[in-house]
Amino acid sequence: MAARPQIREVMASKRISRRRFAGIAAWSTLGLSAPSVASAQAGKSGPNRATFPRGFVWGTATSSYQVEGAVNEDGRGPSIWDRFAHLPGTISDRSTGDTACDHFHRYKEDVRLMKALGTKAYRFSIAWPRVFPDGTGKPNPKGLDFYDRLLDELSAAGIEPYATLYHWDLPQALQDRSGGWTQRETPKAFADYSAYVAKRLSDRVKCFFTINECSRHVHLGHGEGADAPGLKLSRQEQNQVRHHIALGHGLAVQAIRAHARAGTKVGPAENAVSCIPAIETSENIRAAEVATRELNAGYLTVMMEGKYTDAYQASADAPKFTAEDLRIISSPIDFLGVNVYTPDHYVVAASNERGYTLAPFPASFPHMKAGWLKPGPEAIYWVPRHVAKLWKVKSIYITENGTSSSDQPAADGSIYDLDRIMYLRNYLTQLQRATSEGVPLRGYFLWSLMDNFEWGDGFEQRFGLYHVDFETQRRTPKLSAAFYRETIARNAVA
Repeated sequence: MAARPQIREVMASKRISRRRFAGIAAWSTLGLSAPSVASAQAGKSGPNRATFPRGFVWGTATSSYQVEGAVNEDGRGPSIWDRFAHLPGTISDRSTGDTACDHFHRYKEDVRLMKALGTKAYRFSIAWPRVFPDGTGKPNPKGLDFYDRLLDELSAAGIEPYATLYHWDLPQALQDRSGGWTQRETPKAFADYSAYVAKRLSDRVKCFFTINECSRHVHLGHGEGADAPGLKLSRQEQNQVRHHIALGHGLAVQAIRAHARAGTKVGPAENAVSCIPAIETSENIRAAEVATRELNAGYLTVMMEGKYTDAYQASADAPKFTAEDLRIISSPIDFLGVNVYTPDHYVVAASNERGYTLAPFPASFPHMKAGWLKPGPEAIYWVPRHVAKLWKVKSIYITENGTSSSDQPAADGSIYDLDRIMYLRNYLTQLQRATSEGVPLRGYFLWSLMDNFEWGDGFEQRFGLYHVDFETQRRTPKLSAAFYRETIARNAVA
């Protein structure tokens, strides 16, 4: 409905072509307005428009348990999230990922949605229990069949795949047999799984992310008991889990180097503890850098430096490790992925022994629909700037960024998610600020392509550009889908 006036308007222009009209008609069938003539000519005209670098990668992201469903098909074994989601009281709306978005069966439709947005990349994760149902041993012969089909579909659509090897769905057999990430056997099993996948898929996948968000997986899954596997460990035990996950990352990097095709690239995707200077003075900026290094000591810092910080190592809660562990953990990477949603800390320089103070958030600080998601657009500027400066990183991807919204259909059936557009516009403006200053950002993956199973929140928090009716599995574009498509077309914030 909304596309018809625009079709008439654009047809009135003498610059319109038959091919352009056909494209507009195609957008209309998807329920999206067509790209404007102005956006189609972005980069050629439009004075003083700040653009992203040429070749900047625009993509969307999902993860296996959140979208695939088909948990019992093609020999897939159960994951820790399959077990956890079925326990009473773990998921707020009592839903599970058994079906989720049914992406396993509807992937062709979902790739068409990506293409309609104009994205050139898709970050997805591979379900370890599809490939090795028992975590180790003999691989499932059908374990990668779905990903073969998905990769072929992406290739036909001109969309580059970026695969994450672990997005929290550990095979339940490993958790039962050896305690999962609490024991050193799991990093070794992860390396074997990574080697197998890299050997099989690196003919089409050129970039692999090892582990997604170690920080949340440890804190909520092994400390608070709010995520799978639902453990409530001591601080020292949590740090030992964090060390084992870091070790798994390093072993996976080595396995990919040994088994993938030449030219394959690898790196982690971490929700770095974001430290933002409360006021942009040189003293506060330096204090925020110091805080970034120290507050990420247990994962990113040791990965990039091959050592734990002195303060972290001196703590009574420090993990046990060997010098060989540190060498493996710090195996050279090709890029660093950072997930950025919200500022974790605003930092003020101080004369204390740390050199900084973490300013408390006032009760009046705003938040999005998800109470934890406090909007601080400057976070997406400072996080990549800090990691580039601290660790001389030459290639950075924003591997997740986005927000939930109420997403209530209006009287005309459209979803006017203006709060999501506000959030994205402000964050992308700060991201462009970073690229304009030479921060080596290579791409951006918006979370998420579509509404999905949002872990402990079930289907109550919707992060997608496409609304999903989980009863019918119908996908409907929200207004934010048009915003993102326009931004991609311009290579500039719309």
